[in-house]
Amino acid sequence: MLKAPELLLPAGSLEKMRAAYAFGADAVYAGQPRYSLRARNNEFTLPQLRAGIIEARQLGKKFFVASNLMPHNAKVKTYLRDMEPVIELQPDALIMADPGLIMLVREKWPDVAIHLSVQANTVNYAAVKFWQSLGLTRVILSRELSLEEIAEIRELCPDMELEVFVHGALCIAYSGRCLLSGYFNHRDPNQGTCTNSCRWDYKVKAAAENASGDIELPQKIDFDFNEALQSTESISFSNTAIQRHPAADQVYLIEESQRPEQLMPVMEDEHGTYIMNSKDLRAVEHVAQLTEIGIDSLKVEGRTKSAYYVARTAQVYRQAIDDAVHQRPFDPSLLGQLEGLANRGYTDGFYQRHHSQETQNYLRGHSESSRSQYVGDIEQIDTASGMAEILVKNRFQIGDRLEIVHPSGNRIIQIEHMQDLDGNTVNVAPGSGYRVKIPLTGNVEKAFVARFL
Repeated sequence: MLKAPELLLPAGSLEKMRAAYAFGADAVYAGQPRYSLRARNNEFTLPQLRAGIIEARQLGKKFFVASNLMPHNAKVKTYLRDMEPVIELQPDALIMADPGLIMLVREKWPDVAIHLSVQANTVNYAAVKFWQSLGLTRVILSRELSLEEIAEIRELCPDMELEVFVHGALCIAYSGRCLLSGYFNHRDPNQGTCTNSCRWDYKVKAAAENASGDIELPQKIDFDFNEALQSTESISFSNTAIQRHPAADQVYLIEESQRPEQLMPVMEDEHGTYIMNSKDLRAVEHVAQLTEIGIDSLKVEGRTKSAYYVARTAQVYRQAIDDAVHQRPFDPSLLGQLEGLANRGYTDGFYQRHHSQETQNYLRGHSESSRSQYVGDIEQIDTASGMAEILVKNRFQIGDRLEIVHPSGNRIIQIEHMQDLDGNTVNVAPGSGYRVKIPLTGNVEKAFVARFL
């Protein structure tokens, strides 16, 4: 039997942490807003960190604290003072990226385990050996590595823990070192305040460059990527030479949906455009090979995502790991289960080389759920009446097929009766803010509910 890699899930709150553990995670990572790369939608101040670490100990799970921002001088000066009470909580490891902060922690707390963040962009075995020589216990490898490169690093660094990402958002820069958000609205991603500017809804408008080299106001007709792709005379994927479309030599302006009339020029050269929207990483089909390689931890991205996202990804990757360890064949239904999450289309990233331009999500930049949709949480079960109370998140109605997602196992039901909290029959649960009851028995409190589309 193969050694099972650790399944590591994100925790932006105690609720998400509990969902991760309940649905199969071995460990979670969370971070203080001031010193991690998630300052937004992050409830982990010191009391929450304390509660989370205590609960992890009680469950026999692990709790890692992300402390992986690239600090300017002001934060370096306060870092050791602010981290002292965190270290006293004895997290299982700190996740760090900045060499200076790593040096300070190694000097003051030499026994604290440190995992090197993906922000450090480790892409070769020599860098792994360097960080190992400084006493770090794990390296989170860059997302930009292929399976072959990861296997070579594993072979040449046999006594160092290695971690890789298998699911979540992909950055348009080397594993997170991006400045788009900083340029657009002065929120630096490397200080924890990324606003995901690469994922905004942009419209491309035709423009022109005048004799002085200035970009003129846009014409009325918008540029249509679909039409441009269809009109391309020949594109060959048999080699790396792809014919350049004539439209690429024109000048365009982009307009973000929430910033009308704020037009920005965008150009393209032989490498492509510089503002794009990557598909999301989904590497569940590679879990078996990563397990065979001997990777120590498989990580899911998404501390700002919902508890449903955390539960669903934990459940899917738990099964994939268990199947890999027992050398059972890959279950393709896992791909469909992940389609039920809001996503921007999926790619396996850089794990396999020489993908076509389909890897980049030019034509489908919006979130979509092609299999199912998260519609609510089961808050409690009234055993006397056999009714389950649902806190509604999205619309569903009589006749819909629902999937009850619970750590003890999922089940599928069809709604034939529904009522409001006063006992009146209703046909529709309109959306967020409503509570309804449906007939349901069994131990399914704190379950999630999804609607099949």
